[in-house]
Amino acid sequence: MKFRILLCVVLLGFLGVCQGGDLKKKFYRDSCPEAEDIIKSKTQQHVSDNPNLPAKLIRLHFHDCFVRGCDGSVLLSSTSNNSAERDAIPNLSLAGFDVIDDIKSAVEAKCPKTVSCADILTLATRDAVSVQFNKPMWEVLTGRRDGTVSTSGEALANIPTPFFNLTQLRQSFASKGLTLHDLVVLSGAHTIGVGHCNLFSNRLYNFTGKGDQDPSLNSNYAAFLKTKCTSLSDTTTTVEMDPGSSTKFNSDYYSNLLQNKGLFQSDAALLKLDQSADIAGELVDEDKFLTEFAESMKRMGKIEVLTGSDGEIRKKCSVVNS
Repeated sequence: MKFRILLCVVLLGFLGVCQGGDLKKKFYRDSCPEAEDIIKSKTQQHVSDNPNLPAKLIRLHFHDCFVRGCDGSVLLSSTSNNSAERDAIPNLSLAGFDVIDDIKSAVEAKCPKTVSCADILTLATRDAVSVQFNKPMWEVLTGRRDGTVSTSGEALANIPTPFFNLTQLRQSFASKGLTLHDLVVLSGAHTIGVGHCNLFSNRLYNFTGKGDQDPSLNSNYAAFLKTKCTSLSDTTTTVEMDPGSSTKFNSDYYSNLLQNKGLFQSDAALLKLDQSADIAGELVDEDKFLTEFAESMKRMGKIEVLTGSDGEIRKKCSVVNS
């Protein structure tokens, strides 16, 4: 125990975070042995109904872990005297809350007040991505507990934006104990899902404030994007982040990126440094990408977790226990 505390102090000094806590394999083996099977089964049902769900859950999990760690705080609803994370501008387009609530209800029916919303979100994200491969794509250690604090201001301060440059991205990830390698690997999640026009249309119409186009953006790709996003004011239209393959989890993101077809400024930023560009080149190999993505997701899932007697086990994911 003394060694663990010392290690945490060292990590805090260098990284600003302490990761991992007391997470374990099969944490609910005795207290709720069917928990992981219930979560997997329910997740598979939802993915069958909505092939876009894996992208939505990855984003929900990412936005949770980058604010107060992976504690389910993004799942909390605002109250009359508090604006919660999910109502912060970066989170207004998050989805999947209903899926987590449905899974939580099924788990609660079997094992009341036992399995945390934070663990459910972490497991469901893994299980949703894994449906395509018909096997678990990475190991999820469990034992997270739920946080009781959620504020929109902290979401604004901690979540990296699609407009970040490489320096900002590296600082954001480093503050969570993640490396440049993790940054490039986790950006590969953009191989699935969609992006809203207003998050990248400045690259098409007003990159430097002079009505110009981002010169680093592939001109043919830019012309295609302009057929989808016809103005800077479009806030509703979405575009596949990986054209033609937005529901298939693969390494196409990196092939597109290296052709200057990254959708967001934060994607294009990965090519601004030889080291990160080289990592992207290596990840074109799909087997390597899947292996590295699994490792980075495991690291992300351990950010500042609450374990032991910290936090609580929420009865409903959207509200703290009364």
